[in-house]
Amino acid sequence: MKDGFIRVAAATPKIKVADPEYNREQIVELMRKGAAEGVKVMVFPELCLTGYTCADLFLQFPLIRKAKEELGKIVEVSGELDMLIFVGLPWEHKGKLYNVAAAVCRGELLGLVPKKHLPNYSEFYEMRHFCPGNDEMDFVWDEIQKNYIPMGTRLLFDCENIPGLVAAAEICEDVWVPCPPSISHCLAGATLIANCSASNETTGKDEYRHNLICGQSARLVCGYIYSNAGEGESTQDLVFGGQNIIAENGTCLAESKRFSNGMIIADLDLERLNSERRRMNTYPSYGQALQAGLISDASDGEAGSHSYTHVNFSLKRKPLGTLRRFIDKAPFVPDDEGKRNKRCEEILSIQAMGLKKRLEHTGCSRAVIGISGGLDSTLALLVTVRAFDLLGLPRNQIQCITMPCYGTTDRTYQNACTMTKKVGAQLKEIVIKDAVALHFHDIGHSAEVHDVTYENSQARERTQILMDVANELNGMVIGTGDMSELALGWATYNGDHMSMYGVNAGVPKTLVRHLVRYYADTCGEKELAEVLYDVLDTPVSPELLPPEDGQIAQKTEDLVGPYELHDFFLYYVLRFGYMPSRIYRLAVQAFDGEYEKETIKKWLDVFYRRFFAQQFKRSCLPDGPKVGSAGVSPRGDWRMPSDACRRIWLEDLEKLEA
Repeated sequence: MKDGFIRVAAATPKIKVADPEYNREQIVELMRKGAAEGVKVMVFPELCLTGYTCADLFLQFPLIRKAKEELGKIVEVSGELDMLIFVGLPWEHKGKLYNVAAAVCRGELLGLVPKKHLPNYSEFYEMRHFCPGNDEMDFVWDEIQKNYIPMGTRLLFDCENIPGLVAAAEICEDVWVPCPPSISHCLAGATLIANCSASNETTGKDEYRHNLICGQSARLVCGYIYSNAGEGESTQDLVFGGQNIIAENGTCLAESKRFSNGMIIADLDLERLNSERRRMNTYPSYGQALQAGLISDASDGEAGSHSYTHVNFSLKRKPLGTLRRFIDKAPFVPDDEGKRNKRCEEILSIQAMGLKKRLEHTGCSRAVIGISGGLDSTLALLVTVRAFDLLGLPRNQIQCITMPCYGTTDRTYQNACTMTKKVGAQLKEIVIKDAVALHFHDIGHSAEVHDVTYENSQARERTQILMDVANELNGMVIGTGDMSELALGWATYNGDHMSMYGVNAGVPKTLVRHLVRYYADTCGEKELAEVLYDVLDTPVSPELLPPEDGQIAQKTEDLVGPYELHDFFLYYVLRFGYMPSRIYRLAVQAFDGEYEKETIKKWLDVFYRRFFAQQFKRSCLPDGPKVGSAGVSPRGDWRMPSDACRRIWLEDLEKLEA
């Protein structure tokens, strides 16, 4: 449970219909296995102590009594374990029978949550045996513990010593209805929903079920543990496949194969869920939900029709080892090729449509791009070509300018020229060595001193040329800088930092590479594709220092660090506001075998130092389209004072032991 993670499980025991003793043995065996794996919350299927398919046997007193007795044994065993358990059984109360999920923790029966929505259509006839639960809280005498325990649909199980862990339960059909109980559960503060289910299999139902559970977790910004009945249920008329699902805010963390009993385990990120809720101002606060009448507060002892009862419990806090969840080392880039290609097409369209609108609005029919033969300017050119095609403008009205200077290599120069020719744009070459040398003379700087002045003078000279040519042509300078460079401040202020519209401003460097590759793969022009592939193979460089033996001497990632690491850091800083220690832990697991811990810590320190120091550059960015879930535009996602102190972030980082 270190860093806000908690290990959870959905388990499906193999059962025998109407044999609570056998079923209890199987449940306990899975409980012990889960505990050995560090599981803290475990969910079992609906009515699994008896079997869901008992039919009229539910009306037999021996079955009801035996189920309660076996629950008592589960409670007793739970005293040896350290987990919150939800298990389904029939429970008689005031002469009526209810389908309930019993919450058990460390030798105590915490409460009973009755099923609210009983299906009585098609193959279901639950109302023949059970009464629906309602929102009124009641207290039932528990013969196991010899005390009263809460019973009702509006129970919240609040962990006293794990921040953010508030669990609630609903049962099977409850999540299939238009307004599931989990909605009000989460509005009242639940971050984790347990669903004890017995959903039979029909053709195509598994996909619908998967989408339903993942969608509910996304809508409510919660963790969702769905445990389904499986082998052992009666197959007289139905078959149960045991499809278990653990979802978190729309993402499926784990899912079992159908038609196989067992247990799935995943680590839920409670801190991420709370971060998302905190960020979304449209997610109602507890007070807003109260005011809207969606829930009511029973803290004063007067339980209303919508009130919630909090039941406290505690768990031991033990650090987890390797997390049982996939940590994507490229969070901006889909791993699946099909999804990645779809994403690339979508992003290119967003970029092109943004530029198209800007060109239309300003009446510009000419574009000016500084083309270097590098990745960013290549992508900017490809986007501009798309925008011109959408506008029906001839591509030869795109003016590319190559401006060789001290660091330009033959490889990048030739690629820039060939690429421009192949897309049908105009190319102009302006060698800036003499202009930069004159500038050095004017300011009294030696061209032999290869410092920041030496480098930035070239970048600003290029920008001046682009702006002036754009004025001459009544055109627009298209910016090439990407989001990763802007995050690190890896841009010359009022040099490549500036443009009239920055088409790449919302695209991280790791994604730039895939966009160019996608264009090369799909353009259908062999010679253009070959050039683009060579651009992809060229080291990322500003080419501001003289080449060594004709090769690029200045490699960006040697200076500021690997972009795949920086993009990983950037994602978790912008999207979730994690502390450095948490991002470090995630990075260590995601890049295991690729980077040493010391290396990750080194570049994470560089990231934070540059990210804070370079905000002033981001505060005056040109316009550019947002393409993903995060951005650094001062008019959009990221509004940060340029003078913010980075002390608490660096202190947290310094405490780490690499």
